[in-house]
Amino acid sequence: MKAIRRFTVRPVLPEPLTPLADLARNLRWSWHAETRELFQSVDPDGWQAAGGDPVRLLGAVSAARLAELAGDRRFLRRLAVVTADLDDYVGGGRWYQSHESGAELPAAIAYFSPEFGITAALPQYSGGLGILAGDHLKAASDLGVPLIGVGLLYRHGYFRQSLSRDGWQQEHYPVLDPNELPVSLLRDADGAPARVSLSLPGGRALHAHIWQARVGRVPLLLLDSDVEDNDAPAREVTDRLYGGGSDHRLLQEMLLGIGGVRAVRTYCDLTGHPAPEVFHTNEGHAGFLGLERIRELEGEQGLGFDAAVEAVRAGTVFTTHTPVPAGIDRFERSLVARHFGEGGELPGVPVDRILELGAESYPGGDPGVFNMAVMGLRLAQRANGVSTLHGAVSRGMFAGLWPGFDPADVPITSVTNGVHAPTWVAPEVVRLGIRQIGPGRTEDALSVGGSRRWDAVADIPDQDVWDLRRVLREQLVQEVRDRLRASWLQRGAAEAELGWVDSVLDPDVLTIGFARRVPSYKRLTLMLRDPERLRRLLLDPERPVQIVVAGKAHPADDGGKRLVQELVRFADDPRVRHRIVFLPDYGMAMAQKLYPGCDVWLNNPLRPLEACGTSGMKAALNGCLNLSVLDGWWDEWFEPDFGWAIPTADGVGTDEERRDDLEANALYELIEGRVAPRFYDRVGRTGLPVRWIEMVRRTLVSLGPKVLAGRMVREYVERLYAPAALAHRALTPDAARDLAWWKGRVRAAWPRVGVEHVEALAAAPVNGTAELGSTLTLRVQVSLDALTPDDVEVQAVAGRVDAQDVIRDGRAFPLKPSVGPDLEGRWVYEGPLALDRTGPFGYTVRILPSHPLLATPAELGLLAGPSETDTAGPGTGVVLR
Repeated sequence: MKAIRRFTVRPVLPEPLTPLADLARNLRWSWHAETRELFQSVDPDGWQAAGGDPVRLLGAVSAARLAELAGDRRFLRRLAVVTADLDDYVGGGRWYQSHESGAELPAAIAYFSPEFGITAALPQYSGGLGILAGDHLKAASDLGVPLIGVGLLYRHGYFRQSLSRDGWQQEHYPVLDPNELPVSLLRDADGAPARVSLSLPGGRALHAHIWQARVGRVPLLLLDSDVEDNDAPAREVTDRLYGGGSDHRLLQEMLLGIGGVRAVRTYCDLTGHPAPEVFHTNEGHAGFLGLERIRELEGEQGLGFDAAVEAVRAGTVFTTHTPVPAGIDRFERSLVARHFGEGGELPGVPVDRILELGAESYPGGDPGVFNMAVMGLRLAQRANGVSTLHGAVSRGMFAGLWPGFDPADVPITSVTNGVHAPTWVAPEVVRLGIRQIGPGRTEDALSVGGSRRWDAVADIPDQDVWDLRRVLREQLVQEVRDRLRASWLQRGAAEAELGWVDSVLDPDVLTIGFARRVPSYKRLTLMLRDPERLRRLLLDPERPVQIVVAGKAHPADDGGKRLVQELVRFADDPRVRHRIVFLPDYGMAMAQKLYPGCDVWLNNPLRPLEACGTSGMKAALNGCLNLSVLDGWWDEWFEPDFGWAIPTADGVGTDEERRDDLEANALYELIEGRVAPRFYDRVGRTGLPVRWIEMVRRTLVSLGPKVLAGRMVREYVERLYAPAALAHRALTPDAARDLAWWKGRVRAAWPRVGVEHVEALAAAPVNGTAELGSTLTLRVQVSLDALTPDDVEVQAVAGRVDAQDVIRDGRAFPLKPSVGPDLEGRWVYEGPLALDRTGPFGYTVRILPSHPLLATPAELGLLAGPSETDTAGPGTGVVLR
């Protein structure tokens, strides 16, 4: 019989146990072992049944057990210690508070993301973007960075995955009751739920409550549209992550961006938290936050639209995570116009100016769409990709926004992602670290980094390393068997036919892991290109291999579901099912067992379509070796000392079938010829794989400090947040108006700005050659129209040239005005050009806008150079000897 109404009955904790409620509501327990151990001791069986969720545990523990614990002095002492530790963690000074930049750092940063993967107990994530956002918040908390997270509370979260009997993915959407989650309603001073509201076309409204999760020191605000005052469609806006059609997605992103800013303002007003000086947009989904801030500035400070844009840009950071245009949210312009037009949201902000911000107004762009990433870039003065390679890919992908600039000059930098080690490192690995380097030093190394602490791993004895690896592998084997049995029962098998599950996997066999989302570019089934060869690998009598696979295809992606089915059918084969398994419903809880238990982490995307790929980082922190295509972070940090690079067939062009065949063959050869022999090569009397163990050590020592989220967040603070805060402070209302006026004047004059003549004076090359170390003196005549030298920077750009005379790795040399202006606004600039590289060498001259409040000369996307009819003097191309 189905209930007609659902509500939550909360336990009443005895007074001595009331701190348990605060501990359960602060998600620090998800990465703090002592807090988890305390809750486990409340009721070990109940803890397991609750899936390690303190809120669920406290909702199920008996009153008799609570009364018993209230009189247990030993338990109360432990409770007092853990409570005091949390108080010190939340209130004490940390890295940020003692940073040498001090007052230059922002008072607060608002971090917006459509999903957050904090813990399995708060299932508000689908994959890498959400897990990254969760790790960002946790690392910010550890470092004391005053972040405010902003997202949506999805009543169904992402989907739960199961398999049909024939291996087809099936989706389930269990209802999530916020009252049973580790969140609490933000309330007004009178106790009523705080809420934000958006106007919708047709006189409708979208209201949302604000739920708050505590992520250590960091508040996470989650907006929930399941509010009684909403009509039925509005209540369903936050029903599920990445669900629904275009209108539904647009409303989600309006609520996230516009409603999110309003939620932050409400939270700061109610709690006294400092107002954010910097707004960080994690992918384009939250890009509408910039429009709400424009509305605020136009209304509250009387700025015009252009000046408000400048003020908003100064304090905004935009992070892109996609290496392909298809991964960007794009909406029909007419749909956006309807929601921001008459009777819609943001009255007073011109809808035509809003549409300009998201317009693909560049060669190859679609004039009928509104591009969320394009708007994000136009409303952020600072932008980044999530690995060095991805930064380069992003500069090429978005180069149309900066016409005339080489991709290398496009103002998108990179901050390589990291992972939160206390979340992902197995307790057994932590205990070994504590034994080797001490508890305080281990915690510091995992949270903050520091290569000297990681170097201590080199002194751990071989036997201890190998024993640890076997324990972790053995735990994974049991986890796999339990999950596999549950999956087969769900698929309709009888218990009597599942005896074979008890022999699945072997704790002494080389174990390879592969787990991620299942878009086509990640190539879930590359390992199946030659099924017979894979079977031989799995069943090798001397060097067998076993593989654990997991992953979810998007509910609307039938192609991805077919890949899952293909893999499942292969793994169902009785000949190999003890050596390869597919585990459905991949999520954080599974991942925390999978990463430590694998010996090798496999990643074989189509290069360069993996923006970063942090799963291999999590595996590495547990001593798992990476076997990966050189993509994302692995392209940046790979060394043969701690893993293997799968060769890529970049030269085969668009023939994807041939490329997959070649790269699958390379994968098989690596496993057969190098990976498996290294694992099974036992040396001397100890019988240990000494070279393998050394690779594990090198992984921990060399990669450990690099892959930490603490390192990542420190880079964001120092390279992006701090400069953005200073720029935000500099853009006072008057400064914003002046900057907007200046940009308008420069744009109006720019069609008549150009380089008219270039000549080399002293030390000009003779017969096209010059000597290394010599210096050219350049004289350049430029037309600036109504602009002055204070408005521009004139540069010579020089470096090696290729066969097409394209300058590679160019270096800029500033030139200074020497004569001018004449009656037509022409100036003469001069300056030296050092010839500091041998080989084919060339130079050119360019003019860029220049203003103290620009983050980069490329910011306006304006560049002027020599015309095709330029009467350049000798020496624009030379060979240095």
